[in-house]
Amino acid sequence: MRIIRDYQFVDLPDRGATAAIGNFDGVHLGHRSVIELAQSAAPDAPLGVVTFEPHPREYFAPDAPPFRLMGREARAHRLEKIGVKRLYELAFNSTLAGLSPEAFARDVLHEGLGLAHVVVGADFYFGKGRAGTAEDLVRFGQEYRFGVTIAPLMEHDELTVSSTAIREALSRGETREAAAMLGHWHRIDGPVISGEQRGRELGFPTANMSIDGLHPPAFGVYAVLVDVLAGPHKGSYHGAASIGVRPMFGENKANLETYLFDFKGDLYGAPLSVGLVEHLRGEEKFDSLDALITQMGADCDRARTILAAL
Repeated sequence: MRIIRDYQFVDLPDRGATAAIGNFDGVHLGHRSVIELAQSAAPDAPLGVVTFEPHPREYFAPDAPPFRLMGREARAHRLEKIGVKRLYELAFNSTLAGLSPEAFARDVLHEGLGLAHVVVGADFYFGKGRAGTAEDLVRFGQEYRFGVTIAPLMEHDELTVSSTAIREALSRGETREAAAMLGHWHRIDGPVISGEQRGRELGFPTANMSIDGLHPPAFGVYAVLVDVLAGPHKGSYHGAASIGVRPMFGENKANLETYLFDFKGDLYGAPLSVGLVEHLRGEEKFDSLDALITQMGADCDRARTILAAL
């Protein structure tokens, strides 16, 4: 997959694509249906996605609580995995935010990226002040000679599949509900960072990962599927993970700590992808370390049973 970040400098081989447009946070089933429509609209053209970095919501409200389901690298990896060949990851800045709907269609989609066909969701808005609608894009497409398809919204259990609905499910610890809308387990990706090695001292050595910038799922303990993406320990593992602030050990920044079952080795710096399968319990503060260790053992036993049944 090729990644293009400047719509004003697009090489000829990267023009003429058919592309889905949106933020694609989570790359959920609704997003995938839009991408599949783009592919079917022009099957002989390169399949592309037009997205924005930072997310416009981050640009307009930089101090708001983290809301993203995935970072840009995880999004790119997921899009490549489902067959996207051109990722137009455009810098969302004051210039792009200030374009009128027509200027966006003309300058970015037509003259800049040279797209042959675009697909957007029925709830798509674009241009300064989100003034342009999907129907407006159809009209601009006719004027500037690119095709436009409007994808219907997807529903799950009478709920519109959306990144917002997935965030709400994860906040409740409903990982399987989130997975039903995502089409895959919700995953947290990133490198293993150094920690305080308390897990090792307790007999459960963990791989620590930052969740900075991401929407935090419900705090507590999860049964997880873990992929080590590179290095000597590359492979897939079962495990148990804790998301939270570790109340037994004072005030801490929220992070993700994962214990891989039946694993021995050093994972510092290795890229991990941790899939949240089931929320086992909420985060707790125990009366003693012995009580914590006993509970961790019980959590691992329960996680093993759940994961073995998948």
